[in-house]
Amino acid sequence: MRIVISAENNQGFDSIDTHHFGRCPFFALSKVDGDDIPSISMIDNPFYAGHQPGQVPGFIKEQNADVMLSGEMGGRAIQFFTQFGIETATGASGTVKEAAWQVIYRELFPARKVKPTDMVTASIARRILK
Repeated sequence: MRIVISAENNQGFDSIDTHHFGRCPFFALSKVDGDDIPSISMIDNPFYAGHQPGQVPGFIKEQNADVMLSGEMGGRAIQFFTQFGIETATGASGTVKEAAWQVIYRELFPARKVKPTDMVTASIARRILK
């Protein structure tokens, strides 16, 4: 499973989550492989300066994302993500690491419910928070 988290800066797991995925300067991409997170990468948001509806969800789709996490997300964006087959969750806050923790403990508000079978396990959380 590939999770994308909106980020304010480019500091990996210590990046600050931002509330608006479309206007964030960076995205944190984290691949969850069973019981492990083999990598995290930070990428620039090419639409940071401005975007049209659907451009950012399309870009996230190109990153092969399964889940998009952000502080907030509008209904139109949720529809685009849904059309692309990407699950969404809102309410993320703090660092990218803390947002991952919030996913694990299901503290985020589902913009569209993320299936429990797709959630990150507690053992992954321990590795992230080390």
